[in-house]
Amino acid sequence: MTTLLFTLAAYLLGSVPFAVVSSKLFGLADPRSYGSGNPGATNVLRSGNKAAALVTLLGDGAKGWLAVWLARLYGADFGVGEMALALVIVAVFLGHVFPVFLGFKGGKGVATAAGVLLGIHPVFGLMSLATWLVVAFAFRYSSLAAIVTALEAGIMAWIFLNGAPIAPAVDVMCLLLVWRHQENIGRLMAGTESRIGKKK
Repeated sequence: MTTLLFTLAAYLLGSVPFAVVSSKLFGLADPRSYGSGNPGATNVLRSGNKAAALVTLLGDGAKGWLAVWLARLYGADFGVGEMALALVIVAVFLGHVFPVFLGFKGGKGVATAAGVLLGIHPVFGLMSLATWLVVAFAFRYSSLAAIVTALEAGIMAWIFLNGAPIAPAVDVMCLLLVWRHQENIGRLMAGTESRIGKKK
């Protein structure tokens, strides 16, 4: 029962739509109404408001990190271990991708996944962020950077986590992230994908 509560709490935390919240705070249109229609930092950036995009990015990343941190901080006190943490990792990511507060239509999960990785292992998380930044600055495609980073993180998880039960959970999260970018993959192949910073 405790494991279920941790998992449910992680899902609800992941469901908090920072793209929508920050857009309202800055007086912007709902991010689902323009650009890719994706409630995420990259699409909020298309509004031209960098501050709102930054708030979205930090908020989405923070909820991934917080879910892992809380599970590790209080898990032992409630008798839940690595398996519960694995479920929390997947749950907070699914919360962002399929948020109950937005009718189960959420973002791609890039920032949330980054937060999760930072919570699991700071060096692992920073390496993943570095990969995203290098690819993003080199090619100016947020989606390509996310896909490359997800594939790398899925492999590196087994090195940093030494085969711990949470390694498969990281792989599930990374595979879901790639799956969420299937339309972007099609646009990348067709040469029609929007570049970072392009306004609506």
